[in-house]
Amino acid sequence: MFEINFGGDGEIVCSGRLDAAQCDRALSFLDGVSDARTLDFSALEYISSAGLGILLKTQKRLAENGAALKIVNVNNHIHDVFRYSGFNTIFDIEAKQE
Repeated sequence: MFEINFGGDGEIVCSGRLDAAQCDRALSFLDGVSDARTLDFSALEYISSAGLGILLKTQKRLAENGAALKIVNVNNHIHDVFRYSGFNTIFDIEAKQE
């Protein structure tokens, strides 16, 4: 199960598993974002390469207007995925505080 919604402070809250089966849902939501946003991954359990692709596409689109995504509350596993893929150099990422 995957959920993506706006949180109380305007951040984008993601939960569950962002895999290939959920990419259309995530892309549809993120296509509506036109300014800098924070993604809260505190409840995101898993992200696939397809999910990374959606984030990259959104980041590139926002960068055209000088905006960017910031990703916070990233668990160790997802943080490793970003690091191994080199995406930690593309996104501003903050690990979850234990």
